[in-house]
Amino acid sequence: MESTANASLAALWDRVFGTQSAPEQWLVIAAGVLALAVVVPHRIWRLARNAITIAHEGGHGLIALLTGRRLDGIRLHSDTSGLTVSRGRPTGIGMILTAAAGYTAPPLLGLGGAALLSSGRITALLWIATALLVAMLVMIRNAYGALTVILTGGTFLLVSWLANTDVQAAFAYAVVWFLLLGGVRPAFELQAKRRHGGAGDSDADQLSRLTHVPAGLWLFLFHAVSLCSLMGGARWLLAV
Repeated sequence: MESTANASLAALWDRVFGTQSAPEQWLVIAAGVLALAVVVPHRIWRLARNAITIAHEGGHGLIALLTGRRLDGIRLHSDTSGLTVSRGRPTGIGMILTAAAGYTAPPLLGLGGAALLSSGRITALLWIATALLVAMLVMIRNAYGALTVILTGGTFLLVSWLANTDVQAAFAYAVVWFLLLGGVRPAFELQAKRRHGGAGDSDADQLSRLTHVPAGLWLFLFHAVSLCSLMGGARWLLAV
């Protein structure tokens, strides 16, 4: 009985963390084109941006916990905005890193995903994403946010458990391309809002008050992280 259980655990471990063969180049490119078609058109982006908001607020929450702050909860709203509430020192490096994590989280997650895919760990990426979404669900404090995270996590779980390797690969590459490409647009949207006098309490403005560094320089950091992640991630994804 024990040997059977050990064999089952070993098989599960190999299924999740083993390597899969790289997909055809055309599939990788097609996944990128699909992600671009989701990110660029405004109407589609308004819906798809919810996924970027999940990563954005998840970044705030994760760094808050890692820096010793107390995470009170996360809210996701139907207008694709979100709010992460944490308690701790109102100033200092922990608060600065927490505030900076939002706009940088989606592209950095995309970069990490590209690294996993380049090493053939397609199923591992899907399971890690599912685990992160389950962990985030515990901290969600509103119905819309819970529904969004459940639907997203359920999709990852179904694909990772039921789909064949080709479907898993197509889905995983599309998701990573979406994080890389979709991680670029929010910083430009924030820049446009600030240019027209809006978003006065944005992450960049909060960081400016915390560090006495102009908000424009924080925006530049958001742009630099997202664009560098896109370039680095694209090199990994296309090197198949």
